[in-house]
Amino acid sequence: MEGHVQTLARAQAELGARVEVLCINHAAGGEGFSHEFEGRSATREEWDGPIRVVRVGRWASVLRMDVMPELPRELLRALTRGVDVLHLHTPNPTLVLALDSMPWLPPVVVTHHSDVIRQRVAGTLFRPFEALLYARARLLLATSSAYVAGSPLLRGFRNKVRALPLGIDLAPFLSPSPAVLEAEARLRAEGDGPLWLMVGRLVYYKGLFTALEALVRAPGRLLVVGVGPLEKEGRERARALGVEGRVTWAGYLSPEALTGAYRAATALWFPSNARSEAYGLSQVEAMASGLPVINTAIAHSGVPWVSLHEQTGLTVPVGDAGALARAARRLAEEPGLAERLGQAARARAQAEFRHDVMAERSLALYAEALRAPRQVSPRGTSQADAASPRL
Repeated sequence: MEGHVQTLARAQAELGARVEVLCINHAAGGEGFSHEFEGRSATREEWDGPIRVVRVGRWASVLRMDVMPELPRELLRALTRGVDVLHLHTPNPTLVLALDSMPWLPPVVVTHHSDVIRQRVAGTLFRPFEALLYARARLLLATSSAYVAGSPLLRGFRNKVRALPLGIDLAPFLSPSPAVLEAEARLRAEGDGPLWLMVGRLVYYKGLFTALEALVRAPGRLLVVGVGPLEKEGRERARALGVEGRVTWAGYLSPEALTGAYRAATALWFPSNARSEAYGLSQVEAMASGLPVINTAIAHSGVPWVSLHEQTGLTVPVGDAGALARAARRLAEEPGLAERLGQAARARAQAEFRHDVMAERSLALYAEALRAPRQVSPRGTSQADAASPRL
């Protein structure tokens, strides 16, 4: 979500919008960033080019909800600078509660990235607060139309829902730098046979164990990029399955090294197993690199919509390690298949998932939100439209 907000804000600013970002300071002990609470962080203001970024300090985390006493003040400061559209990205319980408490808001647009899937009790308890804000919002944006039918929350406001697919800056993938080409060459020289790539946090819904089980029946080696709470168990599972020597745990990679990995791989394995995976931007990165994707048919998720079965990759049933292995063997053994799917993947990324296309669509949706029935402030004045919206 954080990377998407940065990409969207920069692209909107390039189109002439005045953009300000208010977010949580996830600084971990002053160095790096972590979603896990590792001590207090301070409120910090900085500039990303023309974009003001206010990172609000957090003092604690309770049930995975950040405690930020300075948030109301910083939110009011941002609103008093003049805002035409307030765009919130959810799930984000702290910000939802803060906005619910405001007696008046400018026109609100919400991007609903995902339902709360695993934390069912917390999700049930929090849903009334989400529904309250969603009722106040002018528009609700889903990352794909496929996600709407499976979301009870979005279905309750269907007339407000629009689709805004996530996009990325494709330039680093379409025009690789020398550092990217060097990383690609290094990976290609490390071993013969197919290289399968898996990218993302090592959490329950990413399907890591399915990938390891599939590797037992597939040729080649698996490069796992990312860290997370399941890494230790994943290493133990690889050892038990007898594939430990064919798995590389890369941790975090630099953008150049990751792009090189996309270019060196035979396919991206994307075996996610729950609607917590609503989209999968790493699929778009792979596709822009000309890499086919093996994803899963998660019901009411955008995952199989991003990369299309037999067009830009192959889609297999959720949790089916045998099917994943069979799809991998097809790409490795069937002449011309990986190349054909990879070329189509790059074409789809260029047509649908460019960051500038996403930004243009978002500003058109803001204009629609501004034309919707206006809220009236306590003083009886309505929010005025602006030629260059302030966001």
